[in-house]
Amino acid sequence: PGALAEPRRLMRSGLGLIVLGHGSLVLGAIVHGSVLRHVAGARRAVTPEYAAANVVSVCSGLLSIAAGIVAILVSHNLSRAVLHWTLLGVSLLNCLLSTACSVGLALAFGLTVHSRGTHLVRGCNSSALPVDARAAIATNDCPFNTTRIYDTALALWFSSLLLAAAEAVLSGRCCLVALVFQGIGPCAHSYGKDQV
Repeated sequence: PGALAEPRRLMRSGLGLIVLGHGSLVLGAIVHGSVLRHVAGARRAVTPEYAAANVVSVCSGLLSIAAGIVAILVSHNLSRAVLHWTLLGVSLLNCLLSTACSVGLALAFGLTVHSRGTHLVRGCNSSALPVDARAAIATNDCPFNTTRIYDTALALWFSSLLLAAAEAVLSGRCCLVALVFQGIGPCAHSYGKDQV
């Protein structure tokens, strides 16, 4: 418990959250630019599971950056109780949101694999849509390469899923540190003895 609440470890967790948050933002932007804008049909309507997964991923990235900044502030100001409570609230919220993001991305990944990517080529104007997104379309009516969008989407969603899971773990760790600093939970007693 005392090692968990060391300022240097807390600062590393904060830096990790900032890096992971920026990674989630970049991957979310790439998913939107290379996949979701093609998924949108003539009415510009993206399937709900893909849009929700992307929005939650971007929000999780932003909240991870905020939690990382607060963790770094707490590591330099250990006596500020307001920062402890702020870290507790932000890291708990980020832990829940990152977990939800992981579930949403896993759902999008699973639905895409199950449908063999047919939802990903709905934005194509061709009347001869393939059963499998990896199959080439005979006509040239598609504004995008249908053979690459399936693999691109799965690779980006899997990477985002790993980042979101790592964000959830680091946020949970920061949440535990905030509880220890506030004297809440079984770890706080032994931490108090270590400090004395």
